[in-house]
Amino acid sequence: MAKRPGAVELIVGAATDATFGPVILFGQGGTAVEVIADRAVALPPLNVALAREVIFRTRISRLLAGYRDRPAADLDAICGVLIRTAQLIADIPEIVELDINPLLADPRGVIALDARMRVAPARRSGSERFAVRPYPQELEESNTASGTPVLLRPIRPEDEARLKQLIAQCRPEDIYFRFFTAVRELPHSQLARFTQIDYDREMAFVAIGAESELLGKVRTITDPDNEEAEFGILVRSDMQGKGLGHALLEKMIRYCRARGTKKLVGDVLATNSRMLALAENLHFERGRPPSDGVTRVSLRL
Repeated sequence: MAKRPGAVELIVGAATDATFGPVILFGQGGTAVEVIADRAVALPPLNVALAREVIFRTRISRLLAGYRDRPAADLDAICGVLIRTAQLIADIPEIVELDINPLLADPRGVIALDARMRVAPARRSGSERFAVRPYPQELEESNTASGTPVLLRPIRPEDEARLKQLIAQCRPEDIYFRFFTAVRELPHSQLARFTQIDYDREMAFVAIGAESELLGKVRTITDPDNEEAEFGILVRSDMQGKGLGHALLEKMIRYCRARGTKKLVGDVLATNSRMLALAENLHFERGRPPSDGVTRVSLRL
């Protein structure tokens, strides 16, 4: 009854792994799905960047991109199905298996022709079953400490371009103070590492301005025992001295204290007087000045 000539048959699904919890599946669908076995899996939650990455790990993605007289399929619509499937698993923890097969995809969008679902009593909420903690939206807050309204929120994968622009707008000495080396720009692999994080094992807060630009960022990595977290902070050069760094670091202190971290530490170059003054203002203690010109500051939480 669905007339979609030339559409590509896909499969989108979810399953529950004994070790990793819910996983999302994508690949070539149809009656020969088990024989062809063209599929890729990912851990939820998903966003557009992660959904596209899953799609491009399959052979069927070449057909979706279009060829000869066949136009490309609507990738945004396919990504939307993947993202909503991951959200469905979070919202309804009773779902332990889900198969949408076939999912027809063409330039007009997608349409599901058949689906199968298995349910069971839930022991935990949907997101608690995830191996990767979902985006913690509850940590978003507005702030005017810098004299201009900013949004302080956890970093997201789609912030990669904003982070690249932030680094480009910083003075060389500010980049050197942050990374301890001269850096003109970071490669995609490192930018992705900074923006695509597991919120349960590390945290990064960014300050977003009125024009959606990234004005500053603070990041921590916590040891497995949650005893100590090491931070790094970068504020756009023209926004320094306005209280934005204080707001970012103070938010990180509150976050680490709430999750039971014992100590927050950071390495600061001895010539970075602004950072040392900020640390002192927030009651960090300085360690003994080492011979390599780096001072460790620490705050017991």
